Amino acid sequence: MKAKILVADDEELVRRSLEDILRLEGYQVKSVGDGKAALAALEAETFDLILLDLQMPEVDGLEVMRFASRVAQDTRVILLTGHGSLESAIDALRLGAHDYILKPAHMRDLLNSVANALSKQAEQRQRRILLEQLETSIKQLKEAEGLEFTPDACPQPILFENGVMIDLARREVWCRDQRVSLTPTEGKLLRVLLENRNRVMAHRELVQLVQGYDISDWGAPEVLRPLVSRLRRKLSTFSGSEKWITNVRGTGYVFEDNH
Repeated sequence: MKAKILVADDEELVRRSLEDILRLEGYQVKSVGDGKAALAALEAETFDLILLDLQMPEVDGLEVMRFASRVAQDTRVILLTGHGSLESAIDALRLGAHDYILKPAHMRDLLNSVANALSKQAEQRQRRILLEQLETSIKQLKEAEGLEFTPDACPQPILFENGVMIDLARREVWCRDQRVSLTPTEGKLLRVLLENRNRVMAHRELVQLVQGYDISDWGAPEVLRPLVSRLRRKLSTFSGSEKWITNVRGTGYVFEDNH
């Protein structure tokens, strides 16, 4: 079955045109006319891709993107705007937008961007599935060889100067009314980085500590990159936290903060 796409645009003519073109290409399409409706759709359904107008009344495209990054991490986003700026483009890319397209867009270019976004999403899902299968196999081998150990006592929540609280035991990060949950692997990565705060952790060492298996020096960055990207995206929900995890080119990652 073809991918499921959400179209969010307050211009009815644009919205209807996109809806018709995408359906002709065989995609499943739902369209909404404002940001609030887009948030409601994301809460109610799962989409592979969002075609999202940047400037909508009340709730704009960037706000919808922030919400999507928390509740629909696999969903790809293509932003559409008739009034582009360098600042808005940077914000969009920082939040993980696949593409940033100025209106009026040539339909063939738009469809190519949609196909490319969905292809990358499928590759990312496949990598994650393979890594999860590998992690399960490694765990089963350890259990068979009696190598499993009792984990340390759950650490206490950590409060940072910007008001963000990290609870590794519950795999949650929150600040006031904002809260995000971490997957088990994201929680492991964050715990390892926090336990080695301000120390540069090599790619290979991180894979060993987080995933539990050894890997080549060239393969380790590929394993970590999507995991670190997802964790950074979640942390970026909280102002002042988006730069905690720093990439040390050619070496690894380091967690730096003012805690």
